Amino acid sequence: MDIIWPPGRAGMCPGHNESGGKRKSGKTRKGNRWLRSTLVEAAHGAAHTKDTYLASQYHRLVGRRGKKRALVAVGHSLLVISHYVLKRRQAYYDLGSNYFEELHRQRMERNLVKRLENLGYKVTLEALSPAA
Repeated sequence: MDIIWPPGRAGMCPGHNESGGKRKSGKTRKGNRWLRSTLVEAAHGAAHTKDTYLASQYHRLVGRRGKKRALVAVGHSLLVISHYVLKRRQAYYDLGSNYFEELHRQRMERNLVKRLENLGYKVTLEALSPAA
């Protein structure tokens, strides 16, 4: 059995075909169908775990892209993670479920305040002091 390496050769990378600002087909390329189906199955398991980076990635994408495309994206992330774990010979470190919220914290605060003000509320934010 041939090992598909680097991750782009597995057929899990979405195509990026754009011309004149118009996005065309984003189909994944041809690759090892057994590896792809195994990665999507593993992604399904990872997407239904609690408090993990991959589960939060799935839930972020499923609203915009749909369940199947979100699973392919998580499967691609699993492939990239496994590539770097094997390449660097280091253990996997999970970034956590709140990684995306902490990444753009001020943007999220601004958007949530704006949404509440659009509903007719007056909002003032006050940071909580850490519990001693």
